[in-house]
Amino acid sequence: MREGLDPVRWQVPPAPRPSADGPARASATGPTALAALAARFPALRDPEATPLEERFASGEVVDADGRAWGAEDPVGPGDELWFHRELRREHVPDVALPILHRDDHLLVLDKPHDMATMPRGAHVLASALVRLRRETGIDTLVPLHRLDRRTAGVLAFGIRPEDRPAYQQLFARREVHKAYEAIVVPGAGCSLPTGPGERALLRDRLVKHRGSLLAEVVPGEPNAETALEVLSAAPDRTLHLVLRPRTGRTHQLRLQLASRGAPIRGEDLYPVPRHDPDGPLRLLARELAFTDPVTGQERCFETAQELAPRSPTLEG
Repeated sequence: MREGLDPVRWQVPPAPRPSADGPARASATGPTALAALAARFPALRDPEATPLEERFASGEVVDADGRAWGAEDPVGPGDELWFHRELRREHVPDVALPILHRDDHLLVLDKPHDMATMPRGAHVLASALVRLRRETGIDTLVPLHRLDRRTAGVLAFGIRPEDRPAYQQLFARREVHKAYEAIVVPGAGCSLPTGPGERALLRDRLVKHRGSLLAEVVPGEPNAETALEVLSAAPDRTLHLVLRPRTGRTHQLRLQLASRGAPIRGEDLYPVPRHDPDGPLRLLARELAFTDPVTGQERCFETAQELAPRSPTLEG
């Protein structure tokens, strides 16, 4: 790990199976380490990056045991190549990381808006994971779930690797209770309830194809379910909602609301992408509650951030 960022690990995939036209022609030797790595990660050949030949020569590409690969060494299926990504210059906003809770097992962050959970794309050093690792010195931190970059609120991290499976299974079994708040802008065709105290159950089939930025609603058996309650309606017709997702699909809340004619204020993806959102996304992970699988304690963490004045109907 360097400055809170994990190395990249790539394992050479198995050779393709023979085609129906005949057996694949066997190669006497595999591709070189340099050629294989450059083919898998074209960005390593970016003119602004250190030449890949130099990185091999300086021992920066290693195997699973830490031995340096030579650029011309042949590699085959199952071989591992480890290296650190080179980072572009990145602006890291001077935004505090409010920690709601920290013990030997858990660290809970009150994540600000527009901060990525994990290092990805243009958000690496500014991501919550990398910043927390660097500021706390806890190299073993990993997020136990994720929040969209534009969503703020409660985000839990595991500290000890040996505890990680128990917490991750808790989320996988849907034994974590989550509550979100959102400010939505109903359009002419809005199909959501609009009266304070009114409730609805949103059920959809959502899919997100690999490589696509957006998820979509498609016909079929629902795989996304969210309980909704209207907390208040403002004079400008915006609604303040509490949302309790029972499943965890990508962009679930954002898409379910937008598809019913009530996109979240500040939305930049749904129903169609836009480059000029109306301020931050008004979506907040309000509460996270569960029975701790390691200590047996009842846990309930709540954000200190606000979208609008609190309503007593949110409690419980």
